Parts: sequence; structure tokens; C-alpha cells
Amino acid sequence: MKNQTKRHFIQTLATAFTNGYVVGFFKGTIFKGKTKSFCVPGLNCYSCPGALGACPIGALQAVLGGKNKNFSYYVVGIIMLFGVIFGRFICGFLCPFGFIQDLLHKIPTPKLKVHKKIDKPLRYLKYVILVVFVILLPIFLTNAFGVGAPYFCKLICPAGTLEGGIPLISMNEGLRSQLGWLFNWKLFLLIAIITASVFIYRPFCKYICPLGAFYALFNKYSFYQLSIDKNACVNCKACVRACPMEVDVLKNPNSPECIRCGKCKDACPTKAISSGFAIKQPKTKYDIN
Repeated sequence: MKNQTKRHFIQTLATAFTNGYVVGFFKGTIFKGKTKSFCVPGLNCYSCPGALGACPIGALQAVLGGKNKNFSYYVVGIIMLFGVIFGRFICGFLCPFGFIQDLLHKIPTPKLKVHKKIDKPLRYLKYVILVVFVILLPIFLTNAFGVGAPYFCKLICPAGTLEGGIPLISMNEGLRSQLGWLFNWKLFLLIAIITASVFIYRPFCKYICPLGAFYALFNKYSFYQLSIDKNACVNCKACVRACPMEVDVLKNPNSPECIRCGKCKDACPTKAISSGFAIKQPKTKYDIN
């Protein structure tokens, strides 16, 4: 429990820090200060009244969809830097929408486990969304002026609806009068994901999030790693049973699906699992089957 208490504390601080412009929620306006030029590590809507920084996915789409079709070295570089240093630790500790899903899953209800035949192929959907909606569509599906829309934000992102759309329309009558099918569609997706999050652990992170897909590419090689002391491990598989992302911790502790939540560490009876920067794998006397 100690690790999870610490994690939730960090999640709370990260969410408060990235959405620290509290005045925006009361005024129904968006913060436009200089920090909006910088990307935060997690998925956090640019249009959220409290947002102090830019969402990396939204920023990437904005540049790729621009008239000049420039490659965003800054945005790609900063996301890669986050990925190389932290991997999906960002998903588990620093992402506001991930934190929201964690809180929703704590609601006491029967929990569901998606069957492997459905779960496994669905895990690849987030990579498809990254390539198609974040990269290809903004570049190639443009208007008469050659400008592409941020299609993931526009058509899919539930964080944008929850953090940006709902707070802004609640404070602006003019915006409410312009609502149409697109907002209704986004609201439907948000309700579906919120409902699913109560019964399934982090469905958005598992199946949809393009930022999680990007960070997943670095999980195996990031500076932040999980390590198993195989001399201390008794192969009880308590870590595997405890993993909410359904990672086989013994076989692949740095799986692309691992969000570094630390529940495997809490479950380990021999404290054989460690995590941190530049963790070295100890010498072993035997291999885990």
C-alpha cells in the first residue's frame, strides 16, 4: 500500500501542476501564458481552462497539419526525451487522464477482464490511432487552404471533452448555442470510456491512447526500468496476478504495456522487484521458468 499511496500523491501533484490555472475554470477562459509553448509529459488538453502547458499529441497534430507541413522537431524531440527517460512511467504517475481512470476503477463494482482473444489485438489499436489519426490524417486530409485538422483531438480524445469541452461550454452560453453532432459524439465516447473505466482497468490507456503508444516504444530501453532479482524470486507469480495491465512481469518486466504502477512490487512477498533509474540486473544462479 505504501507504494500506491506514494503514486497517488504524485499523480495528484502532477494533475494539479499541469492544470494550475484555477482562475480559468471560474472565468471559462484558456490560459495563454508563455508556458503554453511547452509540452507537458502526459495527455492533458490544451483547451482545459486550467492547463499551463500544451498536450504533446495536440501540438504534434497542429504542426503536422499546418499549411507548410513542417516536421515538428521540438515536439517529437520532447516526447522522445520523455520516453527515453521515463517510458510509460509517465502513464502511471504523471498523466492526468490516467489518474482519472485510476480513480474511476476504485468505485466498488464487480470488475471485468477482457478475454485474451479480444484483448491482445485491441492492444494494437492505440498504435493504429497514433499513425492514422495523429500523423497521417492531419498531413493528407486537408481543407482548401492545405491545413489539416487535429483529428485525434477532434474526433476521439475524451480528455479534451472532459477537461476542455465541458468546462468551457458550462461557462460560455455562446459556445453552448453552437453545439452539434460532433460534441454529442465526443460526449458519447467520453461516457463510454468513463463507464468502461469503472469495470476495466484503464481501457483508454490499454487500447486507445496514442501518447501511451509512443511511450511504449521506449519502455524496454528507457532509463527508468523494472528489475527482478531472480535469486530472491520464488516464482510464486503474485506479481503477475497483481498486475492491472496484465503484464507477465516474470517474462517481460519492461513490457510496452507496463505503466510502472508498482503493484507488482507491493505484491512480491520477497521484495525481489525493484524499479528506478539505471537499475542493474543482478547476477543469477538460475533462470525463472
